Amino acid sequence: MTTPSSPTRLIVLRGNSASGKSSVATGLRERYGRGIALVRQDVLRREVLRERDIPGGANIGLIDLTVRHALAHGFHTVLEGILYFPHYGEMLAGLLTDFPDRTHCYYLDVPFEETLARHATKPIADEVTEHQLREWYQPLDLLPGGVETVIPATSSLEETVDRVLRESGLSVGDPLNASRTPAP
Repeated sequence: MTTPSSPTRLIVLRGNSASGKSSVATGLRERYGRGIALVRQDVLRREVLRERDIPGGANIGLIDLTVRHALAHGFHTVLEGILYFPHYGEMLAGLLTDFPDRTHCYYLDVPFEETLARHATKPIADEVTEHQLREWYQPLDLLPGGVETVIPATSSLEETVDRVLRESGLSVGDPLNASRTPAP
């Protein structure tokens, strides 16, 4: 597949459950406005396909196609999810290879005790047990090659959104966005 010539950006937000990925993705869209596609692993895997997170799962290809389609059609794209490296690493490596210099990867690093506290506030808290969270939790499941910026749990939502917008070149006022029409 050829790389589109569009200046669109790909932002990858990874981390354990309840690390703030969805909140950051939503914050990016709210601050930037129209023109950002959100590709959520949980939506495609759990809701669209109703698939478990398994090696070689159908959701991996669907995520890849969705990201590429959005980028090719002029949308900056935020891919967010746990995106466990052993399952999603090859797909993520392909995106990084095909979209060099326009992909910005972040890993939200939240200690397990903070994960538990945050999880207790989520609607699925009654469905997902502490035991399940412990089984799923993978400390610093980083992509190889130092391609991810690790954001600590001490970074507030606003600080994290500001940082990602600035580092990706999507801050309002950046030359890249001079022609962008703000969202109504």
